Amino acid sequence: MEALVCRKLGDPTAPLEADNSSIFVSILGKYQEKPPLPFIPGSDFSGIVDSVGPKVTNFRVGDPVCSVAALGSYAQYIVVDQNDLFRVPEGCDLVAAGALAVAFGTSHVALSHRAQLKSGQVLLVLGAAGGVGLAAVQIGKACGAVVIAVARGDEKVQLLKSLGVDHVVDLGHENVIESVKEFLKVRRLKGVDVLYDPVGGKLTKESLKVLKWGAHILIIGFASGEIPVIPANIALVKNWTVHGLYWGSYKIHRPAVLEDSIKELLSWLAKGLISIHISHSYSLSEANLAFSAIKERKVIGKVMLVFDEKTTRSKL
Repeated sequence: MEALVCRKLGDPTAPLEADNSSIFVSILGKYQEKPPLPFIPGSDFSGIVDSVGPKVTNFRVGDPVCSVAALGSYAQYIVVDQNDLFRVPEGCDLVAAGALAVAFGTSHVALSHRAQLKSGQVLLVLGAAGGVGLAAVQIGKACGAVVIAVARGDEKVQLLKSLGVDHVVDLGHENVIESVKEFLKVRRLKGVDVLYDPVGGKLTKESLKVLKWGAHILIIGFASGEIPVIPANIALVKNWTVHGLYWGSYKIHRPAVLEDSIKELLSWLAKGLISIHISHSYSLSEANLAFSAIKERKVIGKVMLVFDEKTTRSKL
């Protein structure tokens, strides 16, 4: 216990993905990693340090911090090793910091580390109004990319436009491929350099038609419920690179990459380069309503569980 930081959770904690929540899928028993029953869900969180062990040197009581747990952050207190904590920069909203790690971390590692997205390249984001999708379009813009976003519904389209997305395709009214091709033609662009795909299914297959030679395909998840098939012969001829991205495994295999990524994202949050769109907030006793909102596709961005109704700050 001497190397651990003890925290009490209050206001922000455990955001749930709006599009392809690993927590939601785990509860349904359909995630690739199945924890033994019973288990307490919850991943990323934020709060205030409540107490520290005698050998803790990096943090003091009262410090605002955020992090990620494999499971169990749906709680008022959590004990974590100090090496797994990140200090929330001054001026950052603590609720936003609690919603940062998984969604933005996934998108940042995928785009910056794996696909190495560069300024001027074209990024196509499927499921762009979900947690990881909104993160991807903002990171794409921060990197100087030309961003094309795919979503469904006017509210989601307007939000994406407000984030500076270069072209938004509304699945409810437009043919994705025709719309993207027309945009590329008008802008005199040769094709899509990076495909960010948390959706899968038919939409993935269709999106391959707009990829240019040497494109990168980022496989993030399968919100559609259908795992797509990417023809290896076409990938060979067009020199595509297909990346599978399971962000959680970086903590085991490449922890330095994950740590650097979250630190950079927190600095971007402090500078206003990115923002966290929180769609709904619920108390812990209303967690079932949070999951219902996700299941019924009412969420744009993130859902948060809030513990302390009397204050605007959580305690850790």
